[in-house]
Amino acid sequence: MEIRQVSDADWPGVWEIFWEVVQAGDTYPYAPDTDEAEAKRLWLDIPQATYAALLDGKVVGTYYLKPNQPPLGSHVCNAGYMVAGSARGQGVGQSMCEHSLEEARRLGFRAMQYNLVVAGNEGARRLWTRMGFDEIGVLPGAFNDASVGYVDAVVMYKELSEAVTEGQGNE
Repeated sequence: MEIRQVSDADWPGVWEIFWEVVQAGDTYPYAPDTDEAEAKRLWLDIPQATYAALLDGKVVGTYYLKPNQPPLGSHVCNAGYMVAGSARGQGVGQSMCEHSLEEARRLGFRAMQYNLVVAGNEGARRLWTRMGFDEIGVLPGAFNDASVGYVDAVVMYKELSEAVTEGQGNE
């Protein structure tokens, strides 16, 4: 599997995955009817960096990295991952997570936080836990699942730097 920064040529494959994942309305807070221009803005323009995972030259996954908060909280990054339905269960998500942790460190981030992991997304929660993330809080009814309505979401967090000073950034 090759994972690299997204190129213009990758966008059609990224858009296909974005549309597939978002229109389901069960894991991402984006509107299920998000159009292509808005998707490109959300997935490519806002993040600091966006990546594509390719198998045999085909885009099968994508992720972004961006600061989680404005400047005084910008040392913590946020990441979002999407995998094509046809590629699920093949290690794409884990490979992208491993890559994202390396990239986040390279970009100078000290921690990574997932703000809204849908509580019922057990596969993602197991993967992120295996990758060393801690579940640090539950947001009751924070996600409006298109099929079942309001469900809980989990905040997950992982320190990336050994140099984090005790108490720093936790007030």
